[in-house]
Amino acid sequence: MGVKFCCLFSYRYCLLKKIARIFHATRYACEVLNYVIDTFDKLEPSSSEHVKTTDTLFDGVEVRIFEPSPKQDKTLKRSVIYIHGGGWALASASMFLFYNNLCRIMAESLDALIVSIEYRLVPDVHFPEQFYDALRATKYFLQSDILAKYSVDPSRIAISGDSAGGNLAAAVCQQLSLDDSVSNKLKLQALIYPVLQALDFNTPSYQQNTNMPVLSRFVMVKFWIGYFNGNYDFVDSMLINNHTSLDVSQAVSFRGRLNWSSLLPSTFKKNYKPVIQPTGKAEIIQEIPALLDIRAAPLLAEKEIFQSQPKTYILTCENDVLRDDGIMYAKRLESAGVEVTLDHFDDCFHGCMIFTIWPTNFSSGHRTRDSYIKWLDENL
Repeated sequence: MGVKFCCLFSYRYCLLKKIARIFHATRYACEVLNYVIDTFDKLEPSSSEHVKTTDTLFDGVEVRIFEPSPKQDKTLKRSVIYIHGGGWALASASMFLFYNNLCRIMAESLDALIVSIEYRLVPDVHFPEQFYDALRATKYFLQSDILAKYSVDPSRIAISGDSAGGNLAAAVCQQLSLDDSVSNKLKLQALIYPVLQALDFNTPSYQQNTNMPVLSRFVMVKFWIGYFNGNYDFVDSMLINNHTSLDVSQAVSFRGRLNWSSLLPSTFKKNYKPVIQPTGKAEIIQEIPALLDIRAAPLLAEKEIFQSQPKTYILTCENDVLRDDGIMYAKRLESAGVEVTLDHFDDCFHGCMIFTIWPTNFSSGHRTRDSYIKWLDENL
């Protein structure tokens, strides 16, 4: 039994490594990976007798709605707006093996209406279009007449997402807190190993997990450049923080908001040292100013915006380059007076929560998913 388990785990782990290598090696990685994911997706049916699935448009944005079987008492339902990950370039709300399955389980477990946003992807569109898709769909759903149509309680709505979807969820949540035209506010935000900044690619977690599957530091930088439709020749310079060196004046005002030496506990800083270049390449920020746009990098927002955020859940994994993004976001929220639950998993990796079905059925996926749903159930 032990040998069989080890062989199965080895197969799944090697599969993840191969997927990561494909992205690292090919110029057409997004198309290749989406093809691989779509192939796996066809291995399972996508129906459930307990959850009704409907595809529709919210202000021109595709969404998939997961609606649990109605109860006889006809009470208003709570709801979660979910935004999938994939580096702003991969995956889909409709993929059974990953996000369709996750949202169906959420709808059943929480007895809640789940709205999964199908935002457009790189290379068809680039920042800020993904952000605008998520914002438009969310604002449309929050209208009182739309909530009434779906029998949703306006006071019990959360926004959530993983990885790049966590980025979009955090950015949308920040934007809505500044928008007085939105009368129905979000009660919670729940961010799953979110990517929140592109200022520093040498935080302790980036240094510790440089070549970690599924998401290496190199791949994450490529995702950022793809999101911004930038020049891939900048990758090597950004890996060593040349884009935010001390001679780049645009980055100076943001540096204090992302000082991991003060934001991270010693257990996460370990013996790693900051990488701050005295001179670098100012042309990177000049050509890609969105690297410092808080709609793309919510961790860089000013304190006043953090003070207006709702109660927050952040899930982080030790074996993840993005670990410190989530931890620093939690610290900045706490410092601004927001109630935060930081749910850290010492033995888990980036993306694990969606890997709960063959051929990538990891126990870490089940544990993180169960912990996340439990928090939503207790707080929404």
